[in-house]
Amino acid sequence: MTRSGGLLFSATMTTQTHPELPKGYEPGDVEQRWYRFWLERGLFHADESSDKPPFSIVMPPPNVTGSLHMGHAVFVTLQDVLTRWKRMSGFNAMWLPGVDHAGIATQMIVERELKKTEGLSRHDLGREKFLERIWAWKEKYGSRITKQLEVLGASADWERERFTMDDGLSKAVREVFVRLYEEGLIYQASRLINWCPNDRTALSDLEVEHEEGAKGELFEFAYQLSDGSGEIVVATTRPETMLGDTAVAVHPDDERYKGLIGKTVKHPFADREIPIVGDSILVDPAFGTGAVKITPAHDFNDFEVGKRHGLEMINVLDATGKLNENGGPFAGMDRFAARAAVKEKLAELGLARGEKEHILPLGRCQRCNTVVEPWLSTQWYVKMEPLAKPAIEAVEQGDTVFIPESWTNTYMSWMRDIHDWCISRQLWWGHRIPAWYCADGHVNVAREAPAACGTCGKAELRQDDDVLDTWFSSGLWPFSTLGWPEQTKSLETFYPTTVMETGFDIIFFWVARMMMMGLHFMGKVPFQTVFLHPMVRDEKGEKMSKTKGNVIDPLEVTEKYGADALRFTLAAMTAQGRDIKLSLERVAGYKAFANKIWNAARFSMLHMGAVDMSRPLDEAMISDADRWILTRFHRASAEVIEALESFRFNEASNRVYQFIWRELCDWYIELVKPRLYEGTPEEKAASARVLRDVLDGSLRLLHPFMPFVTEEIWQKLPRAEGDPASLMIAAYPSPDPDRMEDAEADRFDTLIEIVQAVRSLRVELSVPEGAEVELYFDADAATASWLEDRAIWLGRLAKVKAFVPRAKGWPEESPSVLVRGVELRLPITGLVDRAELLAKLAKEEQKLAIDLEKLEKRLGNPGFVAKAPPEVIEKDRALAQEMQARLGKIRENQERISKG
Repeated sequence: MTRSGGLLFSATMTTQTHPELPKGYEPGDVEQRWYRFWLERGLFHADESSDKPPFSIVMPPPNVTGSLHMGHAVFVTLQDVLTRWKRMSGFNAMWLPGVDHAGIATQMIVERELKKTEGLSRHDLGREKFLERIWAWKEKYGSRITKQLEVLGASADWERERFTMDDGLSKAVREVFVRLYEEGLIYQASRLINWCPNDRTALSDLEVEHEEGAKGELFEFAYQLSDGSGEIVVATTRPETMLGDTAVAVHPDDERYKGLIGKTVKHPFADREIPIVGDSILVDPAFGTGAVKITPAHDFNDFEVGKRHGLEMINVLDATGKLNENGGPFAGMDRFAARAAVKEKLAELGLARGEKEHILPLGRCQRCNTVVEPWLSTQWYVKMEPLAKPAIEAVEQGDTVFIPESWTNTYMSWMRDIHDWCISRQLWWGHRIPAWYCADGHVNVAREAPAACGTCGKAELRQDDDVLDTWFSSGLWPFSTLGWPEQTKSLETFYPTTVMETGFDIIFFWVARMMMMGLHFMGKVPFQTVFLHPMVRDEKGEKMSKTKGNVIDPLEVTEKYGADALRFTLAAMTAQGRDIKLSLERVAGYKAFANKIWNAARFSMLHMGAVDMSRPLDEAMISDADRWILTRFHRASAEVIEALESFRFNEASNRVYQFIWRELCDWYIELVKPRLYEGTPEEKAASARVLRDVLDGSLRLLHPFMPFVTEEIWQKLPRAEGDPASLMIAAYPSPDPDRMEDAEADRFDTLIEIVQAVRSLRVELSVPEGAEVELYFDADAATASWLEDRAIWLGRLAKVKAFVPRAKGWPEESPSVLVRGVELRLPITGLVDRAELLAKLAKEEQKLAIDLEKLEKRLGNPGFVAKAPPEVIEKDRALAQEMQARLGKIRENQERISKG
């Protein structure tokens, strides 16, 4: 923003007549019209050849199956605020959008639809035909989520939109897989994994939700010693897994059992004997019976015992959770039915030894809530420790910074205790693993299908049926979307990206993996800053859920209140480290804010058309009020920019709000009205010009938060020659240090505070609304002289008919107030009934004293302080201070009025 003649913009203005704003602001008439305007003119697109400094964000790709929810609304709002602000600030701002193929979720939806409409399963169609159905579904419904993001005003570079399964990203995925395999960082192994019997696929540790405190039972049964000398009792929460037991473990120092180590027990349902082994790592002699059944193929701890002792690993479940051929007499039964049947049979055999309630952690599939089974199978893995080390060092060195900073420890803790990542999934929809097998089982990993086996030369090869975990392709998102493995101009310009803005719940799923992949394949961190936004809860602080019925649909909110109001609410409530407690009352309040600036613009435009805006402004004609608002605007601009640079979205939006609502609308417009209506032509021209400039600057300041209403108003303002076609590509306010340090404007704050104080006194003392009052004041000589010259403001804004310095009189027994060293006294004789006023004040005092006593008693209760949320305690303490101050003021006024 440039300045000329002490103002904000060029002095050469257009003089064309602009259409008047309608009486009321209706978001539905405005929002989509302007979105189409921006989109059709390509204003969202970033040019990789631009010489402007780059600013880039890659959008967390929502699932192709998704529909807009409040989590999307938060990230769209915050990322759009950053992108619009940087674009207006002279940056080559690129916000790259896209969607994720969502492997399990998409396959489930299409398969469910296929079953419902045609009675078929994917196996009935076969892989190729089923994938054709998914692609058809994607073409029909896949753009739904992106269209919904547009409703919120997302200024994303839609020309760069990517899909995690498009050709370019598929090429990047294959390249990464092959390179990691060739480097020995991807390998195949048979080991225990988390298995979802419903989705029939492996899950990574992160895809398992752990339900703490689940109610179960601990069932005890006996294994008979093979030599007939007795029995050993074990306990289990999953009796059906005993069909895969291959050992009983005891502590080698346990006197009860150390003599049994090396002996065997008979399996009651299988023709095999099971060894008793000593294991000091797993077994706690004090827990249960001190003897533990070992099922290496169905328990992660047992798997490690099995490796230590060379035990056989017997899988007793199939992919659907039913007992397989190793289930003996229970083969074919569902795992939970088999649980009851095994217990019953053991009881019949006289081997049951009782059961009792037991609280246990229960693993469930994150997507379908099915109880997860530890299951032995052959899968593909990534070695994580070599990838994690550089990603840890990058954060330690400050190459990537987490905001809020507290999340750094969370990231570091997980990275330092990282486990190898199971990346294969037993699905059809996704990036198929680029590995081929010959008849002899040789593995061939390649970027494209090989013509023959590289080991034995056989020509008939079969590709691995599995696909890669969805997060594998998402982990490449910051560079694969920019054209990698090709060295594109976009990659050169926009990588590393500037900011990664996302939810804290996917630090491990996504942020950490992008860090590792970016450093490994690009040699640079993928982003300089990670901002983790809070969770959106309902106004009571409870998590939104369909079960509770407290879900707020952002599309319904925008339809009722407008996208601007929802965006501003979310930005204003995004405080670092605190959840967003969303209230529709706040949204309604910010719709009123849009109406406030709308009405201010309507008033302002009445006066802008009455003056010649093309004439240079005589700075000498600027009034005190003009100087004051210009100073306040430049300070507000500096504070907003500083807050945005620090990702304090709540502070930035609240400062814009305070400036526009309080300083511009409530004060300056009221202060400037007399001049606009009654001033000389020169005075009118000067103040109209200041009003236009400050309104223009306010719209620019507000635009990243409320893009629609600001564009609608700005398009109708008289504008400088050379201004762009849209506010979204106009210059963001650039604070002027000289204007910010205007001492004369600061003196005007004293006058404004005096007006506020007099207004408050009038209310407190029940002075009739239309009554004019006398106001006495005591100040130093310089301040007194300055105030006397500006007494006209007090008459207009506080209905003061006489402003009298102490030297000309001093009413001793009158209510008083102190403002910036100026004492004010307001005589009430003849204005109010003293008896009625004292009675009113006594009633207020009594009620306030009772309320304060209750509040202080609550704050003095240790139990309340220990249990109440910190924000509640903080709020109550602030309220108590406010009530104490108010009570003191009432008593002071009672004393003065009584003496009068």
